[in-house]
Amino acid sequence: MISENNNGKTDNTILIGDFGSQVVQLIANRCRKAGAYSQIVPANLLLEKAREIKPAGIIISGGPASVYEKGAPTVDRAIFDLGIPILAICYGHQLVGHLLGGKVIPGQGEYGYREIQTLNVKGTLFEGLPEKIITWMSHGDQAVELPPGFETIAKSETCPIAATINREKKIITVQFHPEVEHTRHGQEMINYFLRQICQTAGKWTMSSFKDRAIKEIREQLGKKDYVLVGVSGGVDSSTLSVLSSLAVGKRAISVFVSNGLLRKNEEIEVPAYLQKAGVKVETVDAEDLFLFRLAGVIDPEEKRKIIGATFIEVFEKKAKEIEAERGIKINFLGQGTLYPDVIESTSAHGGPTARIKSHHNVGGLPEKMGLKLIEPFREIFKDEVRQLAQELNLPKEIWARHPHPGPGQAIRCMGEVTREKLATLKEVDAIFMEELHESGKYYEVGQAFAVLTGNKSVGVVGDGRAYDYVVALRSVDTTVYMTAEVSDLGHDFLCRVANRIINEVKGVGRAVYDITSKPPGTIEWE
Repeated sequence: MISENNNGKTDNTILIGDFGSQVVQLIANRCRKAGAYSQIVPANLLLEKAREIKPAGIIISGGPASVYEKGAPTVDRAIFDLGIPILAICYGHQLVGHLLGGKVIPGQGEYGYREIQTLNVKGTLFEGLPEKIITWMSHGDQAVELPPGFETIAKSETCPIAATINREKKIITVQFHPEVEHTRHGQEMINYFLRQICQTAGKWTMSSFKDRAIKEIREQLGKKDYVLVGVSGGVDSSTLSVLSSLAVGKRAISVFVSNGLLRKNEEIEVPAYLQKAGVKVETVDAEDLFLFRLAGVIDPEEKRKIIGATFIEVFEKKAKEIEAERGIKINFLGQGTLYPDVIESTSAHGGPTARIKSHHNVGGLPEKMGLKLIEPFREIFKDEVRQLAQELNLPKEIWARHPHPGPGQAIRCMGEVTREKLATLKEVDAIFMEELHESGKYYEVGQAFAVLTGNKSVGVVGDGRAYDYVVALRSVDTTVYMTAEVSDLGHDFLCRVANRIINEVKGVGRAVYDITSKPPGTIEWE
């Protein structure tokens, strides 16, 4: 994955230290968009790995800790003497200042959008950018004194040292998060660091990733093993199905589980789309089993774990049936797990990342499994999978399809999951999607869906009192799904959708629109 840079050196990798940030992989995503291959390592291995691979640059991530906490993640000061350019973000900004002789004070944090004013911009991330930039801040502590050799290159009304540089050592620190979509010109800042300061060539592409992923699948399977690829209907599993088929041909067996938790008509549409892409899909009808297991369950974490375990049970049973029928051996299960699934369920790189929720295909998996996992997408994002899908010539119906969570409508149906509630939710969601398509908005937004809340509301139908379900509509603009902004769908559009839902779907009496960004909310409600 290492390519030559402009100086002819094979040091085009950017090494990213994971200090516990929920969005550390966004940094890798930004680097890849700039054409630089990036690798994430735990904070405690950063110096060792830097000495081993001699990267073109190092990025120190943010994190939830305070530099004064006992056991807070840190790095050996020797890393600053390697002669490798360093970009330190948020907690990294504070850590660099703390380690090199500056001063950090606790409890002076800020959260959300903040405008910074740039200073002395020549040779910094801000060269060529506006003097004032909207950024995203999320920190508890704050640097108040510079270490020797550093100068301030940005400030805000509440943060006098918002960014610093040591020009001699090529160390830049920023209190805000340039990696998130909320920060304006964030990609341009990272591009400048990579191209101008690290001198990377910018030649890494998703085609490179495709070649590596195919090689890894072949190496994991060897020459005889088969892999059962779990297909859920989303772009991730569908892309993995095609990629696996390309890697090992008929030794990749795609299995679609119809579990009753899908969007309307997906059990028909998904196999048909993949058939067009040249992949034969075997369907298992497991709706009764999934709904039986979910009966009476209200807690969303329990739902996820039940669904994860039931998927594995169904896949393992199907694998044994195929083995008996065809006289083959299936030792592997392929999953389209993405990095947001991993980072919200557990730390992917041994860093001190906090768990947000279990995902059915990560934190929701049973401890003991008969099949070993193949997950070539677990370190990339949704937008990168979409790029890969296009590299593989998949139809737009697959690569541009809105994401659907692995637990499906179970986590969009608040409270207990029943057939009746699912049927109502599917109709509401279908109307929302139909209106998005007809208005031309479907492919403009990142993800949209409906939620059947656990609440009912009083209404008036004719001259009588009604007491029916409240549904919530949710639409967000995002490409990486670790952060997201609320979609501005327009008042008239939302009124039209709400009117259709209440008139056409029995049992629904009120519709609301969710205007929560991520963070602080997650995209899904459960």
